[in-house]
Amino acid sequence: MTNKTIESLDRVVIRFAGDSGDGMQLTGDRFTSDTATMGNDLSTLPNFPAEIRAPQGTLPGVSSFQLHFADHDVLTPGDAPDVLVAMNPAALRANLRDLPRGATIIANTDEFTTRALAKVGYASNPLEDGSLESYHVHAVALTSMTVDALAEFDLTRKEKERAKNMFALGLLSWMYTRPTDATEAFLATKFGSKPEILAANVKALAAGFNYGETTEDFASSYAVAPAPMPAGTYRNITGNVALSLGLVAAAHRSGLPLVLGSYPITPASDILHTLAGLKRHGVTTMQAEDEIAGIGMALGASFGGALGVTTTSGPGVALKSETIGLAVSLELPLVIVDVQRGGPSTGLPTKTEQADLLQAMFGRNGESPVPIIAPQTPSDCFAAAMDAVRIATAYRTPVFLLSDGYLANGSEPWLVPEVADLPDLSVEFATAPNGVDDAGAPVFQPYLRDPETLARPWAVPGTAGLEHRIGGIEKADVTGNISYDPDNHDLMTRLRQAKVDGITVPDVEVDDPSGDARVLVLGWGSTYGPVFAAVRALRRQGHAVARAHLRHLNPFPGNLGEVLRSYDRVIVPEMNLGQLALLLRAKYLVDVRSHTAVRGLPFTTTELAEVVGAALEELS
Repeated sequence: MTNKTIESLDRVVIRFAGDSGDGMQLTGDRFTSDTATMGNDLSTLPNFPAEIRAPQGTLPGVSSFQLHFADHDVLTPGDAPDVLVAMNPAALRANLRDLPRGATIIANTDEFTTRALAKVGYASNPLEDGSLESYHVHAVALTSMTVDALAEFDLTRKEKERAKNMFALGLLSWMYTRPTDATEAFLATKFGSKPEILAANVKALAAGFNYGETTEDFASSYAVAPAPMPAGTYRNITGNVALSLGLVAAAHRSGLPLVLGSYPITPASDILHTLAGLKRHGVTTMQAEDEIAGIGMALGASFGGALGVTTTSGPGVALKSETIGLAVSLELPLVIVDVQRGGPSTGLPTKTEQADLLQAMFGRNGESPVPIIAPQTPSDCFAAAMDAVRIATAYRTPVFLLSDGYLANGSEPWLVPEVADLPDLSVEFATAPNGVDDAGAPVFQPYLRDPETLARPWAVPGTAGLEHRIGGIEKADVTGNISYDPDNHDLMTRLRQAKVDGITVPDVEVDDPSGDARVLVLGWGSTYGPVFAAVRALRRQGHAVARAHLRHLNPFPGNLGEVLRSYDRVIVPEMNLGQLALLLRAKYLVDVRSHTAVRGLPFTTTELAEVVGAALEELS
């Protein structure tokens, strides 16, 4: 029995941090899954180095996982952690600057050796020299207690030490009254073929939980009530998984087989991994030898009557650009998923950025317009993928789907939709000639356009009577014959542009409850959460602020110009140097104001609230 109390909290932000080999991503993922089971709303931010074997015990080698969960709707992973679990001195030093005064630090004292401290520039042990007196520090010998708890197992010391992340997970599960049975089931699946390793990890998990219950170092545990959510079936989901499921669902709703041609690249590779496991659902995945081959496979699949998809990040888009232009010329459906990361070149492979917008818009030779869609949250990647397929198939065009590393790796609860509620994306192929030649004989005209969508017919190769030419050389209008005629090229160029300009997209919706706001904050992609949270914070302070968010970046919503001209100040936060702002200024001649950052991390709520607050003061 214990006299410990359970205190209620409305929200908590926890960050697990350690070496890449300490299992911080797994620990954070498991805690997140258990938290989702409890019914909390949540948002996560994994943050890890690009190197497979990052230098152990160094600042560049620190891997972290941040989780924000609450009894109300959560929009961001949190500006700063309330609790930091630091597995070594490097983890403490790399993350201490983000901690507010009064935050809790749980430090693995076994790793705070003289050598480890010196490696990251500590002249003395911060756990002992008083430099952390502004924080609530719990010095816990995580490594040695894990080894002691596993004394009965016939494992090497190194193998026992690897379970220290489970000890830490057990301790945090006790602190925040999280169940551990789901993690035990996960471990049984992961280590089912290694019973000794399985038993050791389960024992370490239980030992950490029991330590929290029995030690005098922790006087209380904490409870965070479930968040009110619409009734339904939920699952915790990352952006990459949601996007994968959206592609599969769209393929089924369109009646097409899904063919993915892809080359592995961070942070898009998980889409390839996920789809490779869904072959029983009509999915074919091909891991190509390079980016060019990957998109060639996808476009060839589209020509053959399938839903062709290719996934990549910014460097891969550069290599795919010629084939994207070919898809524009051939006017075939193709979905290009760009999970943006920090650049240029290799840049910051595991960090996030929104700097591929102009590349998606203009990064091809000639006039080659392509629709662009950007999801706003990890779960929204599902709906955005379906929308991309809708446009690609209905208008016979390649479509860019711009996700980013924050959305791809972050997670949140997702309300699983009913299949009957998903849009009907049925596709009709050409089955018979659609014209006559000069002699009056039936003939197939491959560039005879639909009067509403300007889409050309989609003819499956091998269909009798529908033979036609394909290739990158300009085609003649209607007949599809090779044409060097200047007037025809001008016509075809304008028709392809008109087709994209005429794509049906919903109007942009403005959230302006007071109706008299003078400042509009306009976001796109993953800035949705920080923008919404900042605006909500300012409204609580009594300020009138409007906000809007763009999903469709090409073409823009039809009412966007009117919306922009309705406010005295329009602020556009972007994780680039102002790419959307450049497009808006050029198209609408409105003096939108950029707020930009390229740190490889999402905006914080506090940062954006200060920027918008300053704009409000200027106008007052």
